[in-house]
Amino acid sequence: MQLTVHTDYALRVLLYLAHFPERRVGTEEISNAYGISKNHLVRVVQTLAEGGFVAVTVGRSGGVQLGGDPKEMRLGQIVRRTEASFRLVECHDEVNNTCPILPVCGLKAILDDALEAFLVELDKYTLADLVKEPSRDRFVQLVSA
Repeated sequence: MQLTVHTDYALRVLLYLAHFPERRVGTEEISNAYGISKNHLVRVVQTLAEGGFVAVTVGRSGGVQLGGDPKEMRLGQIVRRTEASFRLVECHDEVNNTCPILPVCGLKAILDDALEAFLVELDKYTLADLVKEPSRDRFVQLVSA
């Protein structure tokens, strides 16, 4: 399984904001720090705002801030919100599934269990778990370079 670029960028945005909780951050700053498209980043921030993970302030002094306590933001919750689909194989798509062996195949149930285990594992961790103090200074150095 591979997470989408949208989810990857969403996690990066949240990590960035968690390292700078004292201020609003512009999307251009995040875009420059990670070397990613600002246009794509704006869509990611919109998804995060719709999920309540960030608060967006528009205008000249606007920017993005975390929308809540990083200790309350479970990684599984974030991934569930930002992934468009968890279709691991065709049979997970009930509308377009053409697999003829679905009625006798045990693979779908196993993949369902594996996906659930993956998300349960992510739910054990919060955004705050990723932002420990010695790493903050190193993070700031890396994104400022």
